[in-house]
Amino acid sequence: MELITKQGAALSLPKGYKQTEVGLIPEDWKLKTLGDVGDVQMCKRIFSYQTSKRGDVPFFKIGTFGKEPDAFIDWDLYQEFRKKYSFPKKGYLLISASGTIGRTVEYLGEDAYYQDSNIIWIDNDEKLISNKYLNYTLKVIKYNTEGSTIKRLYNSIIKSSKFVIPPTLTEQKAIATALSDIDALIANLEQTITKKKAIKQGAMQQLLTPPHKGGKRLPGFSGDWVEKTLGEVAEFYKGKGLPKSEISDDGKFKCLHYGELFTKYNELIDDVRSRTNFNDGSFMSKANDVLMPTSDVTPNGLATASVLFENDVILGGDVLVIRPNKSELFGGFLSYLVTINKQQILTLISGSTVYHLYGSDMAKFGFYLPRIVEQKAIVQILSDMDAEITQLESKKEKYQAIKQGMMQELLTGKTRLI
Repeated sequence: MELITKQGAALSLPKGYKQTEVGLIPEDWKLKTLGDVGDVQMCKRIFSYQTSKRGDVPFFKIGTFGKEPDAFIDWDLYQEFRKKYSFPKKGYLLISASGTIGRTVEYLGEDAYYQDSNIIWIDNDEKLISNKYLNYTLKVIKYNTEGSTIKRLYNSIIKSSKFVIPPTLTEQKAIATALSDIDALIANLEQTITKKKAIKQGAMQQLLTPPHKGGKRLPGFSGDWVEKTLGEVAEFYKGKGLPKSEISDDGKFKCLHYGELFTKYNELIDDVRSRTNFNDGSFMSKANDVLMPTSDVTPNGLATASVLFENDVILGGDVLVIRPNKSELFGGFLSYLVTINKQQILTLISGSTVYHLYGSDMAKFGFYLPRIVEQKAIVQILSDMDAEITQLESKKEKYQAIKQGMMQELLTGKTRLI
């Protein structure tokens, strides 16, 4: 059998595979539509007057689908509708049919109700297709929109959308099991990350609180923690906006823009040392600088800090630079203090539509300081915890990438398990 390319050339098909409109699949696999294997279902309609801001059973609308509910329904109404009308079975995958279409959330059997027509599921015939295999298919299926931009998944679109299926339930279940196993690994990692973050949060509260106020002190340290304001132990500067035209592939200096404060910065900029000095309002970094945003649309966005460990990074606009006195304040210690004292910092922020935080505001920030050597010991413990969390998150990302590759191989028949 031959495959004809767009250029008219003939290519031989791999042995045991056939060409379909969704690509190459094994000869014994079948091309199906969702309508072939099940019916589109949704919950009975709930009217707004039947909901309340507080209640017995969460009612998920399309705007809260996969998030926290903002509406509830009465328990008796929930029981009545669940018995009389269609309702998802435990393990079914719920699908958003409007808004961001095609998003999926697995129904785990909890007491909850879902908005009709906007949140649907496929009530599949398990003699034809394994429920778990269908769930993985629904996460990658391309709905038949014929190239148009749609704001709703109509039943006709859902039913006509195509996918491929192994010939036996045994093979379907083998594929689903393999994917479930890696899902379990990812879930376990997520649980571990959550636990480690909680442990770190507790350690921060203990180690950054002065001993005379109930904090836990590291062994080998003594002496009083001294009450300070940030203005007593640091100077404040503001970065200067740097036009994109000055960025080049072979620039001499790294450049950090506002949007890169808490991510990676890798842009380079030409030698503009002549305009990066204290007199014209812009400058180059020094190791131990602590950086904070100076403006944001939410006050919470300002109450965050990042310590910079490099000299000579050119700092862009909307960046508040806090330069500690190195003999009194370690930058890493300050960045952790900001994290656990967010509420105090929120009282220093000004503005109503766009919020601002200036050096004169942060100068009022009050805290207790141990000696610099104790600060560094505390930061070392907390940064080690951060490094462990980062390593776990990186591992999770690798597993997620592996899962995506497995889905591409297993759900198309490129790799067979039996």
